[in-house]
Amino acid sequence: MFALLKKEIGSFLYSLIGYIVIIVFLLGLSLFLWIFPGDSNILNSGYAGLDGLFVTAPWMFLFLVPAITMRSFSEEKRIGTIELLYTKPLSNLQIITAKYLAGLLLVLLSLIPTLVYFCSIYQLGNPIGNIDTGGTWGSYIGLFFLGAAFVSIGIFSSSLTDNQIISFIASFSLCFLCYTGFDSISGLPLIEGWGHLIISLGIQEHYISMSRGVLDTRDVLYFVSIIAFFLLLTRSVISRRDNT
Repeated sequence: MFALLKKEIGSFLYSLIGYIVIIVFLLGLSLFLWIFPGDSNILNSGYAGLDGLFVTAPWMFLFLVPAITMRSFSEEKRIGTIELLYTKPLSNLQIITAKYLAGLLLVLLSLIPTLVYFCSIYQLGNPIGNIDTGGTWGSYIGLFFLGAAFVSIGIFSSSLTDNQIISFIASFSLCFLCYTGFDSISGLPLIEGWGHLIISLGIQEHYISMSRGVLDTRDVLYFVSIIAFFLLLTRSVISRRDNT
């Protein structure tokens, strides 16, 4: 499984598109945090904090994660190496886990450079270091869990097709729906009185809760459940292939 994990990471980093995806992600964040005027602009906020990062990053993830995961299964199917992969002494769950961990590590790799923002805010504070360090790290953990959930959705989407573009669109749509769709549904008149329950089913509600810097066991269990659900769906898709 480790060999497959290494192969998945290498296939992304050894391609030009891999670096372009990460650079575009970081460039987009930098523009919203430092250049473009608005609520996310750190210099316009008047205080030392990274709230803008944790508000903007989820929307950037909607593009980053599908771009990372769209090749996972779809590319294997397109070029025919999926059949070779199934001959390896690996179970379907091990294959899925290796591809999932590869996607998760690449998301983490994309997040690490954003620590430069934290160091910058730390130095810009008056006095130096005037930043809620504990809250910031808690928010980073929330962002990591969000990325982990999106990767599981991306892996599932990639298992459905042999076309990378379709995989990207499906992953983007599912991530968008799971992140903000429930908030939109909760406002419908037909489900008046059930709004809070509907909102609690969406990813955004639990991410916002974690991004406050408070780690609630219920939020962690929610993200773990979402990840397990989509990975099991992926396993079902792969297993159906074995039975045909």
